[in-house]
Amino acid sequence: MTQGTYWLEHAWLGGTVEPGVLVEVADGRVGAVRTGTPAPPPGAEVLRGLTLPGLANAHSHAFHRALRGTVQVGSGTFWTWREVMYSVADRLAPDSYHALARAVYAEMALAGITCVGEFHYLHHAPGGTPYADPNVMGEALIEAAAEAGVRITLLDTAYLSAGFGEPPGHHQLRFSDGTADAWAERCSVLKEQDHARIGAAVHSVRAVPAAQLATVAGWAEERRAPLHVHLSEQTAENDACLAAHGVTPARLLAEHGVLGPRTTGVHNTHLTGEDIALLGGSGTGTCMCPTTERDLADGIGPAVALQSAGSPLSLGSDSHAVIDLLEEARAMELDERLRTRTRGHWTAAALLRAATEDGHAALGWQEAGAIEPGRLADFTTIALDSVRTAGPPPRLGAETAVFAASAADVRHTVVGGRQVVRDGAHTLVPDVPAALADAIGALRD
Repeated sequence: MTQGTYWLEHAWLGGTVEPGVLVEVADGRVGAVRTGTPAPPPGAEVLRGLTLPGLANAHSHAFHRALRGTVQVGSGTFWTWREVMYSVADRLAPDSYHALARAVYAEMALAGITCVGEFHYLHHAPGGTPYADPNVMGEALIEAAAEAGVRITLLDTAYLSAGFGEPPGHHQLRFSDGTADAWAERCSVLKEQDHARIGAAVHSVRAVPAAQLATVAGWAEERRAPLHVHLSEQTAENDACLAAHGVTPARLLAEHGVLGPRTTGVHNTHLTGEDIALLGGSGTGTCMCPTTERDLADGIGPAVALQSAGSPLSLGSDSHAVIDLLEEARAMELDERLRTRTRGHWTAAALLRAATEDGHAALGWQEAGAIEPGRLADFTTIALDSVRTAGPPPRLGAETAVFAASAADVRHTVVGGRQVVRDGAHTLVPDVPAALADAIGALRD
């Protein structure tokens, strides 16, 4: 339903847990929120547990889901992992990408995610030849999100070179439009839909020549669209940027107009003090992806310092080593505890804000991320009676959700007032594990 009434046994409102909350939905938005309703009225949809605003996965590469498990064999580095990732990318076509993304986005809905930021650079056929419809791969992702019942911001990504002054490698040819102007011409044809918005991305400073960064930034500025960029994920990138330009990646982006309040740096791991000041002072956001950053042995980014400097935090599952935004939130705090050997860098409420409201803002969905009148009726319900969550009083539901619950505890997911997940089952994709197995298996045949 896109209109009707939901009774929430417990709801996270304004940073606190309220019992007995009635939410009226009209045209896919929250019409009214009434607290102090001890029992559900006749006809209301009952959501038992703790209901949060829908979670925002601010950084996704849908096709990386096919790597789960296979890249855990043996040892290596980010760079050896990347070669395996390229081999999967080479096997994808529009139909197989759609099937895989549909299953991945359904898995996200089961994990309470109502909006995904898809960092999309798999544009062309292998070898770099454009498809007859040059945006068919991006359109496959948009359609996949619709069929899985989630919102998407397609962050169409400029990826033009293999490194500073290097042409694209064999595997990267299908990522490249040749120039930023050609990239802009192609992605300008993409159409937004009710569930889909179009943003931009600079893959990294090594993948977009410095002289062309302003073209991508200008395209986003003209449309008031989100602009994302992988930033300082690896020290090798920093070293190469210093050798080529004499400045850090963050400084290079600042010099070419990329930083700003609609921009989000993804990872932001290996930064100098000046870099942190540049990002915070410009209002540039930071998307942390802890499960991927630890899986790839990237390092622990200075999230506390970035937020203190003025950089809003969001969260992403990136390579989908796991898809669990509660784990991403928990990991950001726990990684910082390991690094500093002190506890309590963020409250549960602050971590939930990164996973909800600030994540949606980073993706250009400012009207989502809170259960308030006028907002999009996107929310997710966490069980408070599972083996992980049973015991603590409901008033500590936020702490329980962040520090004990997992994606397996999601019972309901509502997007635009429509129940996409009911009682732990997806209502649009009947068998998500089978859909994942079939889509991934097809890439191995």
